[in-house]
Amino acid sequence: MKTEKLKEEVKIIEKQRSIVVEEISPSKEKDKKNGSNEISDGIVFQDNLNNGELGPEMVWIPSGKFRMGDIQGAGDKDEFPIHNITIKKRFAMGRYEVTKQEFEKFILAKKYKTDAEKNEGCHIWDGKSRKTKEDSNWRDVGFSQTDNSPVTCISWNDAIAYTKWLSKQTGEKYRLPTEAEWEYAARAKTKTKYWWGNEIDKNNANCNECGSKWGGKKTAPVGSFACNEFKLCDVIGNLWELTCSQYTDKYTGNEKQCLKKIHHNSSKEIILRGGSWGSKPEFVRSANRNSYKPNVSSNTTGFRLVREN
Repeated sequence: MKTEKLKEEVKIIEKQRSIVVEEISPSKEKDKKNGSNEISDGIVFQDNLNNGELGPEMVWIPSGKFRMGDIQGAGDKDEFPIHNITIKKRFAMGRYEVTKQEFEKFILAKKYKTDAEKNEGCHIWDGKSRKTKEDSNWRDVGFSQTDNSPVTCISWNDAIAYTKWLSKQTGEKYRLPTEAEWEYAARAKTKTKYWWGNEIDKNNANCNECGSKWGGKKTAPVGSFACNEFKLCDVIGNLWELTCSQYTDKYTGNEKQCLKKIHHNSSKEIILRGGSWGSKPEFVRSANRNSYKPNVSSNTTGFRLVREN
């Protein structure tokens, strides 16, 4: 098949439930010739929802190995011990953080109320201090947002509810990433502090003192910065990203697992990764860790999806 024709086609594959949204390069033509229905690693796709609309953009991440933890020697004590991690199976990950528009589809379909709406509101960071505002939630986060902004002021419970809804809509298994999957994907084969190098430089990410016009003020629209080698955008900064793993003050194996269930009054905390628009450069390193209770919402926290193979 000629490359020109290949670029013109929109390929509907993977049990007709997904569409490829990025051109397949000539190097991927082998999959087509072999008659495979499996989307190749590195290809961006979207699953169909029951109503015919499309789900979030996802990209297949290949299996592999990496060293997890403070391999650069600039981190905190909870980033130890440094250890080897093997990702045995490939997985798909959200190209972007889940957007406000994508989250609203779930809200409308399920008539869902978030923890912030049901409970005490959202923790609002204004760049200087953090306050809980009872009338704040994903609709009003303390700064202006568009449909293409990453959804924030949502809790771990809210994110889990979204993944369950999306799984039913698509017939696929969606969830939050484990902490190990998150760091593997964020590093994208690199060993530096950030996927682009050891210096924060300017305009590589949205964080405080990162040279972005949004830094220290608010979220940036998703896709505002360059993506890493795995085609993941905004993994550094913008919003702290929820994982499915429980926090411990050192690595014990929990980083490779998802918590099955958390009781409402549980003292367990969930791992957050990546830093946010309000974080300084040392807190947006690929190895940096943070944690939050599962029912707490903040305007510096969002989430990114994983879809199992």
